Amino acid sequence: MVTALAFAGCSGGGGEERPPQPGDRVVARVQDSTIWASDVKREAVAQGLVGEGEPLDVTSGLFRRVLDEVIDQKLLAREAQRRGLHNSTLAQRRLEATRERILGDMLVENVVNGQISDQKVQALYQEQLRLARTSEEIRVRLILSRTREEADAVIGILAQGSSFEAVAMERSADDATRFSGGDLGYSTLDVMPQAYADALRDKPAGSTVGPFQTEGGWAVLRVEDRRKESPPTLDQARPQIVRYLTYEGVRQLLEQLRGKAKVENLLPADSARPEEEPADAVTPAPVAATARVATKS
Repeated sequence: MVTALAFAGCSGGGGEERPPQPGDRVVARVQDSTIWASDVKREAVAQGLVGEGEPLDVTSGLFRRVLDEVIDQKLLAREAQRRGLHNSTLAQRRLEATRERILGDMLVENVVNGQISDQKVQALYQEQLRLARTSEEIRVRLILSRTREEADAVIGILAQGSSFEAVAMERSADDATRFSGGDLGYSTLDVMPQAYADALRDKPAGSTVGPFQTEGGWAVLRVEDRRKESPPTLDQARPQIVRYLTYEGVRQLLEQLRGKAKVENLLPADSARPEEEPADAVTPAPVAATARVATKS
């Protein structure tokens, strides 16, 4: 934040009154430098306070707070410039690095992001749905006992027709679920503790399972429901798909640029320490991986 705004403050030319983008408006002036609403929105996005596509009301408290920060940074940058700090070799290198980073971001915005169409998002979404292996979700209730004898007693009470929920509230040692009748909600076997997954694997809805030993004690489970896990909707999956398409677009663009440019790495090939590995970009997980997060209830 500081570097980017300092660069803007040191670059001068503050009297420009033409809006940087359509519909923009002047929200403040620092001497002869104009601050536009888009400047404040860009700073809020850079700080992660709002998303790139989210609105930021100029009358909101958040906007006013970020505006004050932009004003303060312009004042700091102007004072640094008055003292001649921008003339040092280090300052020039840092300002140039900031300029290059901004230009690189603008290239991505104009070239890569401009190629991400609704048709491409929809096509990748449909392909991921085709490849996705839909899992099964199970809704389970739990009664946790401290000893095997207590668990056997629970089985006896349930066999007499007592409600599982009522017995859970009265006897379960699991404080996190006892007051909801032992309800663990819906989840898939792959995210359950191994002992639970093994016990529930082939049990139909309506089954009482256990007792079996777990890390926390002896568990008795009730299978309330089994259902196919729902895939995420297009709206739920869209942000991740856009990130993936952006990553792919940047990767392809860099391959083209590296192929045309002369790049000379002057470090020895074995200069990296053994414990270090290249910081490869992480490819976003496929749509199927988002389904569990999107459908948990």
